[in-house]
Amino acid sequence: MALWRLYYHLVWGTKQRQPLINPEIETVLYPYLLGKADGIDSIIHAIGGIEDHIHLVVSIPPALSISDFVKTLKGSSAYHLNHRFATYYPQFGWQEGYGVFSLGGKQLEQAVTYVENQKVHHLNGSAIKSLEDSNHLDDAPSRWFSG
Repeated sequence: MALWRLYYHLVWGTKQRQPLINPEIETVLYPYLLGKADGIDSIIHAIGGIEDHIHLVVSIPPALSISDFVKTLKGSSAYHLNHRFATYYPQFGWQEGYGVFSLGGKQLEQAVTYVENQKVHHLNGSAIKSLEDSNHLDDAPSRWFSG
């Protein structure tokens, strides 16, 4: 078995940023994501969000790519919610793409606190813009200079 300490802050939104994550959906979605991650030997350290997007602080084993982790959680959770609430809830879906930010062990506690307090951050305007906005599917880190 390999020793690994990998931490990521993931963000993704609902399809067309529709406000689909109401309190009832949240009480089903979050435990589902925790269980699904556990089933693929990954750890969700924190999960939080608002009506149109979620944040997760996760540890993903090196044998599993980040994109496969996200694809598994997004796909299976949308399927689960659509079947659980099919009779009275509109079609649930996630937007294409996601944001991923790597963390060091010293940043883990701060990231967990930020994610667990998403509703407060959005309510009082203290959300970190670089973690909330994504304009393109494949945005690379900005460059200090060209050449």
